[in-house]
Amino acid sequence: MKAWTSRNITDVFVARINGALRRIPVWAVYGAGLLPPPILFWIGATGGLGVEPIKALEHELGELALQFLIAGLAITPLRRFAGVNLLRFRRAIGLLTFYYVVCHLLVWLVLDVQILGQIWADIVKRPYITVGMAAFVLMIPLAITSNNWSVRRLGASWRRLHRLVYVAAVLGGLHFVMLSKGLQIEPLLYLGTILLLLLLRLRFFGRGVLV
Repeated sequence: MKAWTSRNITDVFVARINGALRRIPVWAVYGAGLLPPPILFWIGATGGLGVEPIKALEHELGELALQFLIAGLAITPLRRFAGVNLLRFRRAIGLLTFYYVVCHLLVWLVLDVQILGQIWADIVKRPYITVGMAAFVLMIPLAITSNNWSVRRLGASWRRLHRLVYVAAVLGGLHFVMLSKGLQIEPLLYLGTILLLLLLRLRFFGRGVLV
């Protein structure tokens, strides 16, 4: 009779998780991911986000963007160290991250500031907005090239281009830390998690490279 070890049990558990994940269609991830912004907008419009609904909506969307960004960064470490395979959802998670960033930005542009001249002044004069906009600009080419045609067309350059997500992730975490008033634990936890996930992605081949 075969003796079961903790390794055997872990392997079976991971295999079951991966089996369950394979049964989840990618479109379901897109569908679930697209819902929160309109729901949050409706809650805000009906008075459910407190006395400053626009600020609350900005915060919620920005935090969701960071959560999706962290989920995307966690895919490779999860596969490498735990054996859990979420690779088939990586593109969906990346595009949903960009979707939340765009929603966060649109709330700030359309509902909060509204005045074009003031928008540019804020970008130039407020460092946390400068950092946030830099992260957004870096994510634009990543979103545009997140398709099979771009992967084939760009070849090896596609992977190098998409390493910009690491810079965008750090900038996104810094944006959250810088806009927070005083020393708050939550933004630091987000930034710390991003940095930890980037460290876990390091491989050394003579020189360290992120993969």
